[in-house]
Amino acid sequence: MDNLFSWMAWTMPVAIFFTAIVLMLIGMTVWELRSPSIMRRGFLPIATTRGDRLFISLLAAAYINLAWTGLTNLPQWQGAAVSFVVLLIVMRWG
Repeated sequence: MDNLFSWMAWTMPVAIFFTAIVLMLIGMTVWELRSPSIMRRGFLPIATTRGDRLFISLLAAAYINLAWTGLTNLPQWQGAAVSFVVLLIVMRWG
């Protein structure tokens, strides 16, 4: 086994993606420690906290990107932009 990670395509976009996820999780952790969130209802059919909405929006972004890749021939950055908008909407009003 030459390299444990030789099967992974660590390109710059992949590194940026994972760095952004890690920074979001760190930021949400600090925010939660400084100002604990309360459950609230938005357009989602359940009461959620900030962390719940982040998790739901990350899952939605993953599914949007998978669908974008599988169902369209459009550039992937456009799918990422749509996913980011969905993330913002869920975080703010979800």
